[in-house]
Amino acid sequence: MIYMLVEVAHPGKTKVREQVKLLVDSGALYSVIPRTIITKLHIRPHGKETFLLANGEQIDRDIADGVFFYKDKRGPSKVIIGEPGDSALMGVVTLESLGYALDPLRRELKPLKMLLV
Repeated sequence: MIYMLVEVAHPGKTKVREQVKLLVDSGALYSVIPRTIITKLHIRPHGKETFLLANGEQIDRDIADGVFFYKDKRGPSKVIIGEPGDSALMGVVTLESLGYALDPLRRELKPLKMLLV
């Protein structure tokens, strides 16, 4: 298991940030940030989506936009607003937005090679 300690901010107020520990989940498309952190940052949901869990169950969650900071990188991403009992996760869209990829065999983060094709 790989965890990342990142900072999350409101897209319009990036100087105010909250730190969160996220489990890197290569099977998750978007990151899940607890509602308590989203509320502290005054990030407002802009929609609701239905998500399929690994066990086949469907759940509805609010979605919003956030800005993530990790080391010297910054990346915007859509986020799922987590409810009590949800795991805080780093999804692949956010990970790529920060310029990283997961090496699942070595269980480490690698800088993503930026291609301009």
